[in-house]
Amino acid sequence: MEDSDHDHLAVWCAGDEWCSITTTATLIGRKWHPVIIHRLLEGGPQGFNALKESVDGISSKVLSDSLDDLEDAGLVDRAIISEKPFRVEYSLTECGADLEPVVEAMREWGERHLIPAEDRSSSVV
Repeated sequence: MEDSDHDHLAVWCAGDEWCSITTTATLIGRKWHPVIIHRLLEGGPQGFNALKESVDGISSKVLSDSLDDLEDAGLVDRAIISEKPFRVEYSLTECGADLEPVVEAMREWGERHLIPAEDRSSSVV
């Protein structure tokens, strides 16, 4: 797919050579954002409760705020599936799905370089 076929995000630093790195880091740099994107990449569209279960340790408020952020950034779509009972489903936009190699690289780097919790007592981070 050519660049002209993709939606482009408007950013304040457009044109600066470092802008693409800074903007990407800003979009996915919050603690839970890459995890949410990863879970949607792995599991496809999900309701709020299913997504909360798959993102272990996140509160409902933080998940809701993070989904709002990701939706505002154009990375996540929110669709109302039914009114009664009210049900919403979240999925990645094409732009959000394009983050797959970035999120996968983050996961791989972490697996190679981070100390597992059970090994931390014997080393300093």
